[in-house]
Amino acid sequence: MTEHDFDLVVLGGGSGGYAAALRAAELGRSVALVEKDKVGGTCLHKGCIPTKALLHAAEVAEVTRDASTIGIRASFEGIDMAGVRAYREGIVAKKYRGLEVLVKARKITVVTGEGRLEAGPAVRVGDDLYRGKDVILATGSYSRTLPGLEIGGRIIASEQALELDTIPDRVVILGGGVIGVEFASVWKSFGTDVTIVEALDHLVPNEDVTLSKALERAFRKRGIAYSLGVRFQGATQTSDAVTVTLEDGKTFEADHLLVAVGRGPAAAGLGYEEVGVTLDRGFVVTDDRLRTGVEHVWAVGDIVLGPQLAHRGFQQGIFVAEEIAGLKPVVVPDTHIPKVTYCSPEVASVGLTEAQAVGIHGADGISSYEYNLAGNGKSEILGTAGIVKVVRAKDGPVLGVHMVGDRVGELISEGQLVVGWEAHPEDVAPYIHSHPTQSEALGEAFLALAGKPLHAL
Repeated sequence: MTEHDFDLVVLGGGSGGYAAALRAAELGRSVALVEKDKVGGTCLHKGCIPTKALLHAAEVAEVTRDASTIGIRASFEGIDMAGVRAYREGIVAKKYRGLEVLVKARKITVVTGEGRLEAGPAVRVGDDLYRGKDVILATGSYSRTLPGLEIGGRIIASEQALELDTIPDRVVILGGGVIGVEFASVWKSFGTDVTIVEALDHLVPNEDVTLSKALERAFRKRGIAYSLGVRFQGATQTSDAVTVTLEDGKTFEADHLLVAVGRGPAAAGLGYEEVGVTLDRGFVVTDDRLRTGVEHVWAVGDIVLGPQLAHRGFQQGIFVAEEIAGLKPVVVPDTHIPKVTYCSPEVASVGLTEAQAVGIHGADGISSYEYNLAGNGKSEILGTAGIVKVVRAKDGPVLGVHMVGDRVGELISEGQLVVGWEAHPEDVAPYIHSHPTQSEALGEAFLALAGKPLHAL
């Protein structure tokens, strides 16, 4: 056995792990980054980046089909999946090369292989032991399935969906959360007959119900079918098709069943519990400063209970690197982390939903306002419908910002600042939003909650 000593050892090279490694190296620490596959993790190679490339390809397909409505002569001749794959893989490869350059420039030692936590703290990879003054656990997540439902053949998870080299005629998607509605959006734009099965009462059920209903209306208009409020019972497959059965007896037949019921923490079998790290339903238990309870062992990203977002893991990685360095970084609550679902139309939110706000402040302790994008000039130009909803405490700060509409993901950072700084609508209303932009819709909502609605009837 060979031992190697570092200031910091990071187990997992995804968004949280490589962010921690880069920031720690920037702060003068020696860093070993242990990754079993490629640095960049699921987000770069199998998740965020390739799926958003697919979504952009889908957007281009829709724009081409509709070009005549704005006076542009264009013909849509179909989808070249080999070309889409080359486009997608080219983006991933470019981002990966850039990350490799950064890691090398910061003199981070990348260790390729399966790592396992040991006391010390340390990480074992084969016959090598990498000891750190601190160790950060950042082993990410995996695609969940349901008991008795195995991935294989025509039953696929998001990773296999990305690798399909043909466009299916019919798809059933199990799960109406982020992954499910994004793939539904892509496939519908590519010409697939799509049905979403969601056991809860709404699509994107973690969002404010106003957004869920708006997305459901938009999906109906696009021809995306969905079944809500009935649980999945089972699936059988043949060489030609897969049949999905719900508990009410209803059945759907398709070329593929995409299982999109969320992601689980990749924390089992890695030595965590043996060293004393506590797991709760598979997630690593930490305090608000991401300490695991085992001295000098920290955890970030999808293995920490909370929203499984690449940017959350990224920020947590930076946070821990700075915490180790004694910089005392500010804790950002999970409710202040923006969320974006990149279907068409997009869904974006930050802060409390109206229901959550009522649960804390009571129905008389909050107020809300919904601004319809039909009144926004840029949204009319883009041809998008949608809503901006702002929730505030009565005579108090903004508690939540919620939006649905094309490109609203680009607006949510302003909402994060308003919610994070506990600004009152009256504080924000005087500030100017460029015209014509979709950001004016946010400005209109703040004006209305400040008691001076400009365009509201």
